[in-house]
Amino acid sequence: MEIPYNYYNLSLVLFSCAIILVLRWAWRILNWVWFKPKKLEKCLRQQGFKGNSYKFLFGDVKEMMKMGKEALSKPIDFSHDMIWPRVMPFFHKTINNYGKNCFAWYGPRPAVVIVDPELIREVLTKNYIYQKPPGNPLTRLAANGLAGYEADKWAKHRRIVNPAFHLDKLKHMLPAFQLTSSELLKKWKEIISKEGSEIDVWPYLQTLTSDAISRTAFGSSYEEGKKIFELQKEQMGLLLQVARSLYIPGWRFVPTKTNRRMKQIFNEVGALILGIINKRIKMIEDGEIHDDLLSILLTSNLQEIQQHGHRRFGMSIDEVIEECKLFYLAGQETTSALLVWTMILLSKYPIWQERAREEVLQVFESDEFDYDKLNNLKVVTMILNEVLRLYPSGYFINRVVTKDTKLGNLCLPSGVQLLLGTILLHHDTEIWGDDAMEFNPERFSDGVAKATKGPLVFFPFSWGPRICIGQNFAMLEAKMAIAMILKHYSFGLSPSYAHAPHPLLLQPQYGAHLILYKLEK
Repeated sequence: MEIPYNYYNLSLVLFSCAIILVLRWAWRILNWVWFKPKKLEKCLRQQGFKGNSYKFLFGDVKEMMKMGKEALSKPIDFSHDMIWPRVMPFFHKTINNYGKNCFAWYGPRPAVVIVDPELIREVLTKNYIYQKPPGNPLTRLAANGLAGYEADKWAKHRRIVNPAFHLDKLKHMLPAFQLTSSELLKKWKEIISKEGSEIDVWPYLQTLTSDAISRTAFGSSYEEGKKIFELQKEQMGLLLQVARSLYIPGWRFVPTKTNRRMKQIFNEVGALILGIINKRIKMIEDGEIHDDLLSILLTSNLQEIQQHGHRRFGMSIDEVIEECKLFYLAGQETTSALLVWTMILLSKYPIWQERAREEVLQVFESDEFDYDKLNNLKVVTMILNEVLRLYPSGYFINRVVTKDTKLGNLCLPSGVQLLLGTILLHHDTEIWGDDAMEFNPERFSDGVAKATKGPLVFFPFSWGPRICIGQNFAMLEAKMAIAMILKHYSFGLSPSYAHAPHPLLLQPQYGAHLILYKLEK
């Protein structure tokens, strides 16, 4: 039987196409893992940056993971506040070896450390050029709201979410902050003896901030909000496991135990929030008015759609769900970290604890905690700023260059990652003086502007157009909680306290064991 000539011709064409596709993909992969990194490395070295030579595929990740694991294996001395060698040991070593103009390798991508305040200001201002790195797609299962968007989508969401965080709206949330703080004090009252008792305050502060965000985000659906928090907390733990491993494209599709559980939590949280949203939409349609974040967000979204006459100008229901999830992660984790380090540092420096308590007792003679009185807490504000200086949750800010661009005198090629060294500037003795590593709130006695003398050297909530939208929310909640705690309890470090800031938002790895004493009224 003869095979037609056309069949051979077609087979040859298909075979040739297959070879071309294979070669094309092989070239792309080889370019990604070798040629492009080596080209970027040459470019950076020509501009005076120093770092390890690129290692095929992994870069510095293996050493980062090894040093990170070793750093987390034991606590550190609490005689000073030199914490960043523990939370970023590889970069501490790299800067010691090569100086501040250095780079490291996150797999095939180089990451350049930026500590010049003017360059940082430019990066944070030009958010359309310097964007957040894409990262592992699994991280989107935790939350993919405003913080993860870029360009026009970010601008749209920021515009819609903004009304929920206007100061006049936040003032209506103060009763929720006070209620959650009162519930914390009641719990402590039941377990603290007259002679004082040792407790780990960290889980209590996490519960306080999660309850506060549940009440302020969902109002009457607070109990349903608590279940969301528990699931999101588990999701963050799984996310940390993912962050410690090398990102491999497509790995999220492999049905590992972690991947399956993260997707299950994603679906459960989405279903819970959707149920709350549907109830709230019905309430709004029935003319009921609520001051919680979800109601304000839904109302703002509806106004945006009505103003432009099309649904594409607003958020979809799925996008609203993601913003609600972000309320939890951003509103709970960072504020609880701020509160716990404030209590730990006030335990270590009792003179400042007494100064803050005297101010609180003077401003709040009664138990009425309103906005104007909270705004008069000058010493407490100084203390919170100093805690944010020493323990900023965003201790490094990540950005990536999306196109070849010029930054100051630097020519940065597309694909280079930038690490803005928040903690390096916050702890720099040339900026803050010889006592930069010490807890000294007095440096903020005349406000942030005079303390920094102009340059962008203090930015715990980031800066520029993408400054944290919840900054005022977090500070009001923290002031309320600390003021109420100081009014009813004094506290000191327990002998069992172990100083161990964790890379995940600088949370205390071994908790915060303090000895609390009830104050006589």
